[in-house]
Amino acid sequence: MKRLLNWQVLLGLLLIALATSIYFIHFLIFRDAHHIFIYLIGDIAFVFFEVLLVTLVLHQLLHTREKQSLLKKLNMIIGVFFSEVGTELIRMFSVFDPHSTEIAKRLIVKNNWSDKKFKQVKNDFHVYECDIECKRGNLIQLRDFLIKKRPFLLNLLENPNLLEHETFTNLLWAIFHLTEELTHRRDLAKLPETDYAHLAGDIKRAHASLIREWVSYMRHLKSDYPYLFSLAVRTNPFDATAEVEVR
Repeated sequence: MKRLLNWQVLLGLLLIALATSIYFIHFLIFRDAHHIFIYLIGDIAFVFFEVLLVTLVLHQLLHTREKQSLLKKLNMIIGVFFSEVGTELIRMFSVFDPHSTEIAKRLIVKNNWSDKKFKQVKNDFHVYECDIECKRGNLIQLRDFLIKKRPFLLNLLENPNLLEHETFTNLLWAIFHLTEELTHRRDLAKLPETDYAHLAGDIKRAHASLIREWVSYMRHLKSDYPYLFSLAVRTNPFDATAEVEVR
């Protein structure tokens, strides 16, 4: 780092010396210091506009375009996640939720949903406090499913681009934490009520986060990939009447 700074300082001094030499040669030839300072001051003033144009305008446009391209790639990864894990995990979590039927009615996505509708539903679930009852579902089956999918989830976390998608990364960590909690129990069928309550909190965290990410993903499909959106609607894990066959 020190060598890099030394190199930059030397380059800066060299450029200043060359510029000064050129101005000096100009003065020796034309003997017109007034002309030199007029253009020198004008060039210095233009530097501020150049910084404004390049740094604040063009850089921001390039950053926005790069971010949009990155988000498209991330949505591809998120799509793979829901195909491999997310959709089935939603079905499994829903069994533990005594109010899953009421929730499902709000998450039956229609072809005519607008961006405003997607945002409204997602905002509703930002403050959603789901109820989880561990004895309603099969914790052993849930544990085995998560252990089976752990290598796939680890591969997702190895993608550095996921750091740009904080909410999805938080979802993965919530799922990993739940997996660890379930794995460390010797007998999930015989736990004290306090421990079931603890596991219910872990499932609740992952379930609520998973719902929000699913809504965002469905919105992305409807906007950019209508054919994939059509399949996602026909395989909606919240719709008990959904049929993949087109009728």
